[in-house]
Amino acid sequence: MEMQSIIYKWVASSWIGAIVVLVAWSLLKWVWVKPRRLERYLRLQGIKGTSYKFLFGDTKEMKHMLKEANQKPIDIQDDVVGRLIPFVYMAAKTYGNLFIAWYGPQPMVHVLDPGLAKDILSRVNDFQKLRRNNPYIKILSQGLLHYDGDKWFKHRKIINPAFHAQKLKYMSPAIQLSCTEMMGKWQKLLACEHSCELDVYPYLQTLSRDIISRTAFGSSYEEGRRIFELQKELIALLLQIIQSVYIPGSRFLPTKKNKRINEIDHHVKASIRALIHKRLMAMESGQSNHDDLLSILLESNQKEIQQMSIEDIIEECKLFYFAGQDTTSNLLVWSMILLSQHQSWQAQARDEVLQVFGSNKPDLDGLSRLKIVTMILHEVLRLYPAIPALYRLTMEETKLGDMHLPAGTAITVPMVLLHRDHEIWGDNADEFKPERFCEGVSKATKGQMSYLPFGWGPRICIGQQFAMMEAKIALAITLQHFSFELSPSYAHAPQSVITIQPQFGAHLIIRKVSR
Repeated sequence: MEMQSIIYKWVASSWIGAIVVLVAWSLLKWVWVKPRRLERYLRLQGIKGTSYKFLFGDTKEMKHMLKEANQKPIDIQDDVVGRLIPFVYMAAKTYGNLFIAWYGPQPMVHVLDPGLAKDILSRVNDFQKLRRNNPYIKILSQGLLHYDGDKWFKHRKIINPAFHAQKLKYMSPAIQLSCTEMMGKWQKLLACEHSCELDVYPYLQTLSRDIISRTAFGSSYEEGRRIFELQKELIALLLQIIQSVYIPGSRFLPTKKNKRINEIDHHVKASIRALIHKRLMAMESGQSNHDDLLSILLESNQKEIQQMSIEDIIEECKLFYFAGQDTTSNLLVWSMILLSQHQSWQAQARDEVLQVFGSNKPDLDGLSRLKIVTMILHEVLRLYPAIPALYRLTMEETKLGDMHLPAGTAITVPMVLLHRDHEIWGDNADEFKPERFCEGVSKATKGQMSYLPFGWGPRICIGQQFAMMEAKIALAITLQHFSFELSPSYAHAPQSVITIQPQFGAHLIIRKVSR
């Protein structure tokens, strides 16, 4: 028995030792062996860049430079890229338009060549969406934006009808109503005053939330607003975690932050599930409508043999909230800031709106005749796109130009740098010049792949038309009622918080338009 006990202990200790060695080797491969091997391979392809630093790569320097850059505002004429992505900005100056930097143990190839960028974004099977190891990102949103292959194709096909031009007309009244409510709030502020100073950014955020709530859920508007509030809290909680190196398993620690994140995620999913169930019951009883995204999505899904699951639909609804809110509110706030700075363009845009609509609410037919407003929005998106960069990943060894990239290579196209490239856009690339787009986007870019506010290729943003319609209606109604200029207290501080936002708000002086 004693010998048998000794054998059991020896076997157990051997197994434990083997597991420890295996785990240690796996960690060593993750933090040192694989990164060093990838670094050698990429340098043999002629790609320059920073050297790998154990575990953290360049993340510490990135966070330090970003913290320094965001400590104080800049002059409104300054190049904003150095404030948004300071590390990448400096690396591009050092290494050129193709280089690697390290996000923890993972190298990221930064591509600033328009031809290579076009190649990457058009080959959706070779260059797929970047799969981040951090599971917190999946809590924030999944959906179409994050899928690849057959699942992406299926979801895109089912969701696409919701964003057809003929469907968008049903959503125009909801957008007009939300804009009119915001105008009413501003008019009350000016009831006894000729002008007033106002931080318009919170109002525009509320506007975009209200629009998505109404256009996505129709009569379920109040439920939609509550989900937005929870999503906003969730983003704030997740932001610091996402920007750090994720330690596997840390999401399951019973910390106060993790508990709140899980509570919000559970509540959001339960709320959306209830909305979906209510809408499906209405459809079964013949009470379905056709004027909100959820109804159109559910009807489109029912027509397919391979349908999305309820869980899939929940994730797509979460994506409506996440993508729909910040995209439009940021486009509108930067439009108002730039038009406050450039009064002649504001006057031209207002004259055009009044000529097309007078004092009537903007309609879809008239929106297509707003040439100056369209030029302005394109130029705003060039200078301040919704996000600073696009990310992709190679699934197997892939040829790009003269290079062969190994499987698992992460790639980024920093669009804020492409959008302000002096070789492409000229010496005035950092200036607000809407006339660049007087003959359309293709003439403005001279045929180069250098304008990517909604992405490009097969994966171009499915909500592009919706976002532009929403922005045109909101800007047109604002111009009908108010003029605006920069307040002396305005501080120019673009900041990348997933999307590009004004760090200290948008303090403007607004006045009623006299007619």
